[in-house]
Amino acid sequence: MSNLYFHYPFCKQACHYCNFHFSTSLKNKVNLWDAMKKELILRSKEISLPIESIYFGGGSPSLLRPKEIEDLIQLIKLHFKLKQRFEVTLEINPDDVTSAYLSGLKKAGINRLSLGVQSFIDKDLLLMNRAHNSSQSLNALELISKTFTNYSLDLIYGMPNSSLKQWEQNLETALGFNPPHISSYALTVEEKTALHHKVKKGDIILLPEEEVENQYQLMVKKLESLGYINYEFSNFGKPEFFSVNNQNYWNGKSYLGIGPAAHSFDGTNIRKWNISNNKLYTNSIKEGKLPFEEEELTLKDRYNEYLMTGLRTIHGISLLHVQETFGDRYGMYLEEQAARHLSEKFFFWDGDHLKVSSKAKFLTDGLASDLFMV
Repeated sequence: MSNLYFHYPFCKQACHYCNFHFSTSLKNKVNLWDAMKKELILRSKEISLPIESIYFGGGSPSLLRPKEIEDLIQLIKLHFKLKQRFEVTLEINPDDVTSAYLSGLKKAGINRLSLGVQSFIDKDLLLMNRAHNSSQSLNALELISKTFTNYSLDLIYGMPNSSLKQWEQNLETALGFNPPHISSYALTVEEKTALHHKVKKGDIILLPEEEVENQYQLMVKKLESLGYINYEFSNFGKPEFFSVNNQNYWNGKSYLGIGPAAHSFDGTNIRKWNISNNKLYTNSIKEGKLPFEEEELTLKDRYNEYLMTGLRTIHGISLLHVQETFGDRYGMYLEEQAARHLSEKFFFWDGDHLKVSSKAKFLTDGLASDLFMV
């Protein structure tokens, strides 16, 4: 099975922590949307397997009208094979949520929403320069929980000047709506962002890593006690509500990315990415040219990526899969490198699957890098 991803690169305003490709000037959005539809047709032969997930990300794809989304989904049905039941997710901002808009999205074919709450505390939202406030998030969740069965909300932990108690209150507010899925990420300082500039100047002091970890551990304990499964480091879902889109990425399935800066993967060893320039992208597509670069992943690249994504999931990494896909040398190397951490109980073997222990979960990315073939 495969995924389709649409990167809609427009936002009302720039979040201070975001380093994704986007524009706050909406004047060329019609031309760019037309170019994205044309790119979809031009590249329709790149995926032969049935599509089981369509994902609208960005940017702020909730700036799209339901009719625009409906027309695109109909275009997809004309040019791609689709699984009988497929997931269609739209990232949505709280300030864009109305009853009429949600009804329009359902009619258009959206069956899953990802709500960008980030925090229910207004001072956090101001620091991030989000376009919404906490009351808009509460109103959005009230409407979504009554309209959609399948939805997720995003939260950010490790905010400057936050306490464990404040983070627990954030979680309690979210859990008051009993969402079927929560994605939660630590605040990350990316270069060339407003947040990076403020941290560098000393205007913002980051939370010590130990306190960030405490917030993560509190979240895991609380959510798991309520029946959520921490099926990937940053993702918690009730049974039957895991994200199909995200799981396919982590499992190395193919995906086609449409739009400026969107990435694609053939499921084996070819990765492509579109140029991160709206005007150049639009002009190229108008001329019938596909404005992407590509790379061929080496065996070592693919092995290291499998470790990085696999260890973050509840399934861990399979020694048998490593041996069959990459060869016995890689299997032996994995066992040798993992042995260093088994005595510390950072790793454990579950059959032939290597997994990260609960006490070391916050260290997952660093532990994965220790296993890399270099």
